[in-house]
Amino acid sequence: MRLLTNAAVPLIQVKNLRKSYEDGATILKGVSIDIEEGDLVSIIGPSGCGKSTFLRCLNCLEYIDSGTISIAGVTVSRSIEDEEEDRDFDRKFLDAYHKMRQEVGMVFQSFNLFPHKTVLENIMLAPMVVKHVKEEDAKKQGFELLEKVGLSDFADKYPVTMSGGQTQRAAIARALAMQPKVMLYDEPTSALDPELVGEVLQVMKDLDRDGMTQVVVTHQMNFARDASDYIVFMHDGEIVEKEDGDILFTQPKDPRTQNFLRHLNGVTY
Repeated sequence: MRLLTNAAVPLIQVKNLRKSYEDGATILKGVSIDIEEGDLVSIIGPSGCGKSTFLRCLNCLEYIDSGTISIAGVTVSRSIEDEEEDRDFDRKFLDAYHKMRQEVGMVFQSFNLFPHKTVLENIMLAPMVVKHVKEEDAKKQGFELLEKVGLSDFADKYPVTMSGGQTQRAAIARALAMQPKVMLYDEPTSALDPELVGEVLQVMKDLDRDGMTQVVVTHQMNFARDASDYIVFMHDGEIVEKEDGDILFTQPKDPRTQNFLRHLNGVTY
């Protein structure tokens, strides 16, 4: 759900983002995109096309080689010229990464909840440790978030006693506890049994109605088509198409998109 505001600057701006790994493989080849506040954006594409790496760069889990990322007014930028001319570049770069990470929540394929802590304790931990929120306030927020994701009765449960869908919803609540401006999801339903997928996707739809900006790497094509403001198709480290779901799935323009969807559902374009 896109929010209509007077702000001229998109909440997320990515310009000419490049990323390679130590083996020399280039995984992101000059990616650029603007994402408005309140957008729900799904990123699709074949395995190995750079989707997850792009998401990890947005959450500062991967250092970029070059390019610029701006999220909620915090900018991370890197170039060879910057490193050569600014002796204090590394410190400034890491400071910006730290600030940007505070604006972003991320949910992974695996749930990553602490097994020795209850669901409520998992949600309370980061606000208390990182933001120094008082225990009483963190507990109140924790109960509110559990209600938001439909887990009001699970505060004292341990992750091992919960289904995969319940655990992933708890992971979403934990990410929300840091009050991020943006939520990122890396295949949040891929580890779930099919009958549990819907309850997680519903939480994401509810957050969209609340105006949360969300970027989702997914293979759930029905969700991408039905819930997204638009869909981004990536191939070989590049953004190939960015389009409304109904248009992308019925009238893809690029042959690479056509080929991907053809193999997905057997449609001829």
